[in-house]
Amino acid sequence: MKKIYALTDLDGTLLQPDATLSSYTMETLTELLAEGHIISYATARSYTSSQAVAGEIPWKYPMVLYNGALLYDPVGQVVLDGVFLDLPLTNELIRLGKQFGLCPLLFGLDEEGAERVLHESLVGMGYKQFVMSRPGDVRFREIVDLSCPDNIQTLLLTYIGHYDELKPLLDAVQIAYAGRIHIHFMADTYIEDHYFLEFSDIQANKGNGLKMWARSVGCSTDEVIAFGDNLNDIGLLQEAGRKVAVGNAKLELKVIADQIIGTNIDNAVAHYLVQEMQYRDELAVSLDLSNPIKKLSNRISG
Repeated sequence: MKKIYALTDLDGTLLQPDATLSSYTMETLTELLAEGHIISYATARSYTSSQAVAGEIPWKYPMVLYNGALLYDPVGQVVLDGVFLDLPLTNELIRLGKQFGLCPLLFGLDEEGAERVLHESLVGMGYKQFVMSRPGDVRFREIVDLSCPDNIQTLLLTYIGHYDELKPLLDAVQIAYAGRIHIHFMADTYIEDHYFLEFSDIQANKGNGLKMWARSVGCSTDEVIAFGDNLNDIGLLQEAGRKVAVGNAKLELKVIADQIIGTNIDNAVAHYLVQEMQYRDELAVSLDLSNPIKKLSNRISG
């Protein structure tokens, strides 16, 4: 059996529109992993947040988190690799944001490698909805005057707001910090009429995340099948050997994709991987469900 190496985005790609896993996708990926295929995800989410929505799958291989800033081992629950925003630069950016009346969520790791989210009192429905969607999340810490402590390594600074609120800060940062940081500006999938503006280390993107992942699992980037739907997946697809966009993907992603498949509603990623396994193992569809590989083959009609 020739192994599949696949890295998929979560929101809008593997997950349903309500940020859940379908039973079909969950069962299919669980069986593919059990058969020895190397499959994981690359997401803007943290480990905590991504496991809340996709943790029903027994992931074994490293995950690309925070839009490529972190490579994480879910089995040993340790950081394998990562890129962090310089401490002085972090605080410069926070101060600049405050000049525009904006204060971010600071995502980082503490001295023990635990995820932390530091913030001032939450102002604006975007921030409040974001936190409300993560009830009981112990990562969040409210502080009076946000700055990055010496014991925190910054992964992301995240601003949530309407386009017109965030655009002036985006313009100012693009002018003052061109080539020094990675900037991500994108409409949010779940909060209506809101955008995410994120700053991270210049190397923190899903393209570099895919490179870290490939080194970790022992394959070349040319062997990786990558799936995505949104603008932050452009680097992911660019670095992959096979670039696959779901049918609901942004036009910018479809333009660079090798293949465009069904939508996330249709469980397109799971169906594609089953068909890929079929192709590699040269198996015909069979009614004999006692063989786990044939069982997966029959999922095509499921």
